[in-house]
Amino acid sequence: MQVFKDLDKLSHAAADEFIHFGNAAIADHGRFNVALSGGSTPKLMFQLLASPEYRDQIDWKRIHVFWSDERYVPNTDSQSNEHMAREALLSHVEIPEANIRGMYREGGVESAAEAYDVVLGKELGEQKKLDLTLLGIGPDGHTASLFPGEPAVRERSLDVVAGIGHAGVAERITMTPPMINRSTTVMFLVAGSDKAAPMKRILHGPENWEETPSQAIARHAPHIIWLLDEQAAAE
Repeated sequence: MQVFKDLDKLSHAAADEFIHFGNAAIADHGRFNVALSGGSTPKLMFQLLASPEYRDQIDWKRIHVFWSDERYVPNTDSQSNEHMAREALLSHVEIPEANIRGMYREGGVESAAEAYDVVLGKELGEQKKLDLTLLGIGPDGHTASLFPGEPAVRERSLDVVAGIGHAGVAERITMTPPMINRSTTVMFLVAGSDKAAPMKRILHGPENWEETPSQAIARHAPHIIWLLDEQAAAE
């Protein structure tokens, strides 16, 4: 766990880690399979990766982008996680369009989740193992679209399911704990004073996925990096 003075310093550290893990994966097996997250916290990291300071430090043609979760809206919608990533990062680097695999599909949220599971199997192989999954946490202790009291956090057999969001767009698509926990590395980016109480619960409270879904990842993924600002780490 690393704690930084503010979001700016946290974001620079996150961009450094992205480059590090990306280049290591490319050296090891020729490509970097990364699942991006939504929310406000990773946006500055994405913008940094698109800047001259970072963008030439990695071969974007070998990066394959997925998402840990998505709101069920087209990628042209401002509420879409994919839309944010394209605006902040992907439209500014030389990544092939074929390497960008968004979650949204027409035809309903259930069929979109099923289709994405097929995509993961095709692109990642039988193990469906990502090199890096980026995550945040919400003030209620959720991560990805694994919200308190919703069945997605209890899913054990499927890797992608339809979920219910408790704020904003209700219909969601999300990776499940088994899928996320197979990642070589999970990196949580956590900023803001409203994250201090859930962080304390995630790390030190009784394990209860129904109340604090992030624990399903935070206490079970094999390799986790926490990058926090001072406000999130206050408790």
